[in-house]
Amino acid sequence: MRVLLTGGAGYIGNVMARHLLDRGFEVVVLDRLFFGVEPVRDLISEKGYTLVHDDVRWFDPSILNGVDIVVDMAAIANDPAGELNPEFTMDINYRGRVRVANLARKHRVRRYIYFSTCSVYGYQEGMVDERSHLNPLTTYAKASALGEKEILPLSSEDFIVTIVRPATVYGYSPRLRLDLVVNTMTFTLFTEGKVKVFGGTQYRPLVHVRDVARAVEAIINTEPEKVNGEIFNVGSDEQNYRILDLAREICKVLGRDPDECIELRPQDVDIRSYRVSFAKIRTKLGFIPKYTIADGVREVWNALDEGRVKPSTKNWTVRRYREILERFPDILAKPLNIILP
Repeated sequence: MRVLLTGGAGYIGNVMARHLLDRGFEVVVLDRLFFGVEPVRDLISEKGYTLVHDDVRWFDPSILNGVDIVVDMAAIANDPAGELNPEFTMDINYRGRVRVANLARKHRVRRYIYFSTCSVYGYQEGMVDERSHLNPLTTYAKASALGEKEILPLSSEDFIVTIVRPATVYGYSPRLRLDLVVNTMTFTLFTEGKVKVFGGTQYRPLVHVRDVARAVEAIINTEPEKVNGEIFNVGSDEQNYRILDLAREICKVLGRDPDECIELRPQDVDIRSYRVSFAKIRTKLGFIPKYTIADGVREVWNALDEGRVKPSTKNWTVRRYREILERFPDILAKPLNIILP
């Protein structure tokens, strides 16, 4: 079975590509490579792996010939990065992915999985689920919500559309992000001996990056009638954390006294706060995450400790995009045939 992963060289996509290859899938990755080719260098030589350096807004549709499944993850990823240039965020995250979905249907791709985000819930009181009112607060979240609204109605007996809303992801990936809350806290504890907490009362749902790949595999392996036209939150109820409680957990995992290693900072508070129910994916697909906060923290810590990660702007999404826009002002507006260093 042949799978196209848009954004497949990214933090989640890199792990998903490896996961699917190991299970016998052919994997085609379509990626603009804003973070360079290094994170996928080990994958390029793998049998069944193809890397296409292109953009969802103007790639040649012939790439879709022979593709059975599209997993559409291409995006200017995360809320702060999306605000650097909101119009381009909409162009890629919304219009670009609507293009992918329509082309996939035209080329008779059987299944299409759209990556949204739990950020579409914004600020909410109480527990939210897939039927809850959306309250997207950022360009990144608004683009995801608009994409959902336009793409879900494309579903039919011949074009199986499923939307996933992953919780905030954590854990090790060869394209490691250090701007995700669990990874960030682990990094600051490693480098500064402190976990910095901004506010602390906000809730975040969390999920390990390998569990996201497992969830996609579960959707692929499920009968079409169970997933067609459906939305699934991806995560577990047990991993809805208050930020301060999360910081305490991370300190404990690494053998530190939370009262000594947490530094509270009331300024620059992220107003997003939501607790998410993951009952639907558990009851309908039987999906239960395997990995814990402790697993992710130890992975990231060990990668730093062993020198497998050399922190640079590439590990912080907003810093990397800012750097790219300063060096190549036109890169988001038109095709530039370069692979960024």
